[in-house]
Amino acid sequence: MNRLQSAAEFSIEVYSDVVCPWCYVGKRRFERALQQVGKTAKTHVAWRPFQLNPTMPKNGMDRTAYLAAKFGGLDRFKEMEQRLSDAGRAEQIPFAFEKIARTPNTFLAHRLIWYSGIHGHQDAVVDRLFKGYFEEGLDIGSPAILVEVADQAGLRASEFLTSEEGAAEVEAEESVGHTLGIRGVPYFIFGNRYGISGAQPVEVFVSAIEKARTGPSTADGS
Repeated sequence: MNRLQSAAEFSIEVYSDVVCPWCYVGKRRFERALQQVGKTAKTHVAWRPFQLNPTMPKNGMDRTAYLAAKFGGLDRFKEMEQRLSDAGRAEQIPFAFEKIARTPNTFLAHRLIWYSGIHGHQDAVVDRLFKGYFEEGLDIGSPAILVEVADQAGLRASEFLTSEEGAAEVEAEESVGHTLGIRGVPYFIFGNRYGISGAQPVEVFVSAIEKARTGPSTADGS
């Protein structure tokens, strides 16, 4: 990895997309791992952008049409949906896929996540986006919905969301992820040393955190 990190800080970067259900499951498992190893004041978690559908129309598209195009039919997704529902129950995530009417373009949501990181509300905003989309069926591509999400996380963002602020920064952060060779999410980078792909079991996250905290620094954490 090529990012500098303060010696006093243990950083964890998470590349994800807020329409990725396995990212939501991975977030919960990762949080349980942090609880097990003990999250100190020096542990900093940063959420990075990775658009699963970068060519999605700005206003999104009908969810059924999207799934049919992506999976070649709804039957295949139904099988995946069952696996996700089972994984979600184990992490206390009540997936409500039937409530989702549209698949959004997530670039604006990623800009909000970037902005919330500056103001110390990033994890709360990310959590609210996941919950709003997967449990409540909110259209998280809608600026009005994103304003509400930010308010619920304690962040005022109406002026920001009507500007272009953060667009270049989000594009740059996503480009870094691609440069690192990230092709799927969730992807976790621990202490600038180790990279883990997928919503891994809690014990895998625990092992990675412990190794990254105590092991020697390496040039490549993937």
